[in-house]
Amino acid sequence: MDCIFCKIVAGEIPCDRIYEDTEVLAFLDIHPKTPGHTLVIPKTHSENIYDIHSQSLTAIMSSAQKIACAIKTALAVDGINVIMNNGAAAGQIVFHAHLHVIARFAAGSNTSRHEELGIVASKIREALL
Repeated sequence: MDCIFCKIVAGEIPCDRIYEDTEVLAFLDIHPKTPGHTLVIPKTHSENIYDIHSQSLTAIMSSAQKIACAIKTALAVDGINVIMNNGAAAGQIVFHAHLHVIARFAAGSNTSRHEELGIVASKIREALL
């Protein structure tokens, strides 16, 4: 299988890890929409919502909630989007089920912070403790 997310889970490709447990891995998106844009994936491969095991879906959603709270605290965001694209027509690019946790800022707030991914990852990890 030539899945980039499976390679990240296996440690073959580096990432800025935010959270990990036995079923889930969360890491910063390398092309973030906003600071803190995090991907939450099941460690077991599935393509999308249509074939993900219900236990894996529950695990990534529960983890996304924890991460959303940590991003809100760490980056003082005004809101959070949790999004799952399913299929090419829906914008899915990597065909390994995953959730996007994306920070949102109110109009007029500072959305131009261009902190290094490692710094952002550290702030979010600290907020998870």
